[in-house]
Amino acid sequence: MKPIPVAFHIGPLEVHTYGIGLAITFWFAYRYFDRRLQARGYPTEWLTNAFVWIIVTAIAGARLLHVLANLSAYTADPVRVFQVWQGGLSSFGGLLGAVPTGLLIARRRCPELGTIEALDIVAPVLMAAWGVGRLLGPQLMVAGGGHPTHAWFGMAYAGQSGKRLPVPIFQAFDSFVIYGALLWIERHYVRRPVGFVLAAAMALWGLTRFYEERLWLGEIGKLGSDLVQVAGLALFAAGVGVMVALHRRQVRTARTGPGPGSPGEAGRAPEPATRAGPLEPLSPA
Repeated sequence: MKPIPVAFHIGPLEVHTYGIGLAITFWFAYRYFDRRLQARGYPTEWLTNAFVWIIVTAIAGARLLHVLANLSAYTADPVRVFQVWQGGLSSFGGLLGAVPTGLLIARRRCPELGTIEALDIVAPVLMAAWGVGRLLGPQLMVAGGGHPTHAWFGMAYAGQSGKRLPVPIFQAFDSFVIYGALLWIERHYVRRPVGFVLAAAMALWGLTRFYEERLWLGEIGKLGSDLVQVAGLALFAAGVGVMVALHRRQVRTARTGPGPGSPGEAGRAPEPATRAGPLEPLSPA
């Protein structure tokens, strides 16, 4: 079994499939987020320039956190820090870099878009893009597989010996399941409080990141792996806690009526101007 090619040449130029996959993923996320904003009546002229900074800070944050969590692997050969095409991007680091950047720019360029509402809108985008990115990124990079396996579904990956668990495919499946769950919430929990979709995404994605690292990717005692598992469980707990708190507050408000200073109906997430079919949201066009 031969591994999936991770690079090809155009004349003297070496092109890495991992980089192409990341570029397609960012383009998909940009188009899909633009579409969701337009469907809710928000301007999107500011998004193109903002997305350039979001991409830069996402990659920088993802690489920085990965290097810090695996510092011993880079101290002997510091040049490897800049070899991003070999993989090594932390999902949590990418979020820590990109999300604050996007929110800061949105607050300046689109002040009518509330912070929590923006996160509700972007949560399904992140899950769909994460699924696409797993298939077009780690699946096509050096050492992209998980633990060794003799199972029939094992795959060969460049830079790894023997058959490996196709973890990027598993992760893509998990992400698309979460994406579907978020769309279900949007469609059926119409009078949901603002922030509920975000909280659901936090809980579900945090849980999957924990068990993916625990079962398929992690190495016992390795700092980077331990940090991912801890962060995943923390995100899961925070998401569940926020969902419970939002639901209880909504029930209490429905029984007693809005109190002084309560947002009332303003606290409900707005519905898009048009309702798309169940498969239509995945199209970035």
